[in-house]
Amino acid sequence: MEFTDYFPVWTRLTPEQQRKLTAAVTKKQFPKGSVAHRGSLDCTGLLLVESGQLRVYILSDEGREITLYRLFARDMCLFSAACMMRDIQFEITVEAERDTTAWMIPPETYKELMEASAAVANYTNEMMSSRFSEVMWLLEQIMWRSFDKRLADFLLQESVLEENAVLNLTHERIANHLGTAREVVTRMLRYFQSEGMVKLSRGSVELTDPKRLEALRAT
Repeated sequence: MEFTDYFPVWTRLTPEQQRKLTAAVTKKQFPKGSVAHRGSLDCTGLLLVESGQLRVYILSDEGREITLYRLFARDMCLFSAACMMRDIQFEITVEAERDTTAWMIPPETYKELMEASAAVANYTNEMMSSRFSEVMWLLEQIMWRSFDKRLADFLLQESVLEENAVLNLTHERIANHLGTAREVVTRMLRYFQSEGMVKLSRGSVELTDPKRLEALRAT
């Protein structure tokens, strides 16, 4: 499929705007584990995902990570071009969790579109509101939910994403997603294992009783 099939407001652009956008976009490949955008060190441009999976996270001064949200096919990463919005600066990193193909829209091109097209401006505002809502939801989870429930929720979501009860995840990787220390994850996973909810192996976690994890998540 083409870029025009993925850009949500393509049909609401003028022919001249369509021509300029088509001439400006480039397609990029991001192998699994590579970094697509690294904080304020670059202004990558907007990333519109064709296929694959990207992880958007922030990094503390102490080097601790926490996942803000993920991007899948047809999702767009606006904050990889935060430099086009002078009043908003986000120190985010975007990493490919799977081999990913995405279109890159130069920030200056997209900014010009926003200023000229009400449809693009409205779409951008909707996208920003959606991402802020996701981040606010995450903050609420961190502040008000106990870690055992957050971990159970994470494991169940990963199982759905991978379509597998066996997750190839290290304790360090889980800690990076959840914004905590590896030791905290290890202690809780060992507790889950003692209760028969998971089985731990080197570099993997098997969900042996998803129903109990679901019950824990729901409490």
